[in-house]
Amino acid sequence: MLPPIATIERLCAEVATRAQRQVYRLLTDPLAARQRKALDSLLLLREGRRVSTLTWIRQSPGAPSAKAVLAHIERLQAIRAIALPIDLGCDVHQNRLIRLAREGAQTAVYQLEEYEPDRRHATLVAILLDTAATLIDETLDLHDRLIGSFFTKAKHRHEREFAAAGKAINDKVRLYARIGGALVDAKTSGTDPFVAIEAIMPWDQFAETVKDAQRLARTEDFDHLVLVGQHYQQLRRYAPAFLDTFEFSAAPAAQGVIDAIQTLRTLNRTSARKVPADAPIGFVRKRWQPLVFVDGGIDRKFYELCAVAELKNSLRAGDVSVAGSRQFKDFDAYLMPRSTFDGQRETGTLAVPVANIPQAYLTERLERLRTALDEVNRLAEADQLPDAVLKADGLKISPLDADVPDEAEALRERAYAILPHIKITDLLLEVDR
Repeated sequence: MLPPIATIERLCAEVATRAQRQVYRLLTDPLAARQRKALDSLLLLREGRRVSTLTWIRQSPGAPSAKAVLAHIERLQAIRAIALPIDLGCDVHQNRLIRLAREGAQTAVYQLEEYEPDRRHATLVAILLDTAATLIDETLDLHDRLIGSFFTKAKHRHEREFAAAGKAINDKVRLYARIGGALVDAKTSGTDPFVAIEAIMPWDQFAETVKDAQRLARTEDFDHLVLVGQHYQQLRRYAPAFLDTFEFSAAPAAQGVIDAIQTLRTLNRTSARKVPADAPIGFVRKRWQPLVFVDGGIDRKFYELCAVAELKNSLRAGDVSVAGSRQFKDFDAYLMPRSTFDGQRETGTLAVPVANIPQAYLTERLERLRTALDEVNRLAEADQLPDAVLKADGLKISPLDADVPDEAEALRERAYAILPHIKITDLLLEVDR
């Protein structure tokens, strides 16, 4: 006999409540009294603001700027100052944490204050864990967009300046074409070339045109990269805090970039201006080399610009991961710990439905493949392949038959007949509303 529905509903509710309270305990038992007090202070108004600290922490970054990066770093540091245990939440399923964080985000601050302590603290922990990962990803995205804007602005300025100097450049080209023609004639006739030039313009004026040409000339490769240096001061506003805030890990292909980042951290902490001669340079691409390597050694400005630009590219490529990030998470973090894997493999308790020894797995798969190929070959020789014929001139496959019954087609027509006939514009307007 089944119990009444009300009894089943009550039992299910009790089980769900016990499970929820167990999640609360998993998230709150490791907390010290100081940490619980810090969590409660998040619900108070932030000093000098009309919003709570929790609301301030969860604010969106806004447009990319050095100020926005520093503001987001400040929010992230406020979360880290609570000093939650590093492994807090690891024994709770990620979907449960996300659900708890979303429920808390949709709850007003005064309602959170009315929760029982374990529920309130667990909800705030879930919110902070989710918000910290979001802040990291948003800060890295701001950096990516800022560096991209430096290159875009430099390119546009290069194009504008070249267009503005177009008439002056054309005048110089025409002038030097005349001077070149005069020099060619002087060479042919054996006359003095300096007299030939002064026949076109005075020597002093000619010397001035050479200086003008030097000012109008662009780099040999006609690259706008040199103009990126004009944004160095904006980078310096947030770069020291940015590099100190995040923990970067790299694949071997990008290890040089991380070594350069560590060098920049050391320079920032010691207030040194000169890049040491033994600084990592393997990451410097050919395009950057004329700007980074100068007569006196390594140019600090372009070395730093090159390093943070390559860091951006490595993050996009997945060669660099960031601790605590979701978007730039280390791939190994998705897997079970190596020690756990090795232990289960040695004891034979690794829960995978295939052989856990590579050679045994490959041997078994090759045997299955050979068996399948032999069966296909036998059927082909007997002309018994289903829906296919294999002959010397190739493979012919029979067309697939429609597997939709006629009754379903008739039902579809009836279903469409029920729908009202309207104008597509009316539908678009309704969707827009």
